[in-house]
Amino acid sequence: MPEKEIILIIDDENQIRRLLDITLTANGYRTLLTTSGKEGLIMAATHHPELVILDLGLPDIDGQELLRKLREWYSRPVLILSVRSSEEEIVRALDNGANDYLTKPFRTGELLARVRAALRTGESKKEEAVILSAEVSIDLANHIVRKKDEIIKLTSTEFSLLALLAQNRGRVLTHQFILRHVWGFGYVEQSQYLRVFIAQLRKKLEDDPSKPAMIVTESGIGYRFK
Repeated sequence: MPEKEIILIIDDENQIRRLLDITLTANGYRTLLTTSGKEGLIMAATHHPELVILDLGLPDIDGQELLRKLREWYSRPVLILSVRSSEEEIVRALDNGANDYLTKPFRTGELLARVRAALRTGESKKEEAVILSAEVSIDLANHIVRKKDEIIKLTSTEFSLLALLAQNRGRVLTHQFILRHVWGFGYVEQSQYLRVFIAQLRKKLEDDPSKPAMIVTESGIGYRFK
């Protein structure tokens, strides 16, 4: 039998937490439960759940702040489950890295559909082990980059930056988005970090770094991997 997927529930409402626990375990998932945002961070780090279901109204830390902290290192899906239903709050959560947003009260059928969709998103990212471009291959699992069959030595930060760009190939990533995902929320204004590392990657990967064909600058916005 395949292992049950782990879902971490961070919610301080007893009835909601119990309902989620019963619903998810009855549908073949394994649940971890906590009422505390700080404990939720620890549990996410120690148990590596496939999905986090997060309430925004926690007693010890605001859910939006917890989401930002979680997204500094946790790359799997996060589903927000909250009574906060304003467009501003939903957009803020999505900007902070949530994959989906469901307001309370909710229908269990819809919840399960959202959970399945989120887990499919996480699984598809996991399955993409190697990314190929015209001349470069990026082995995400083993952190190996090759250009024309020659291994290119990258630092861990250079690899993280390249992997993020490549996993979003064709999409323009803003400076703030890249800084947040590679360096963390404390660096979103440190655009000089990004310029330096982009230049280093281009020297190692581009045929002509002064005329980049792989990592393209979108003026005033960010970068795009072609």
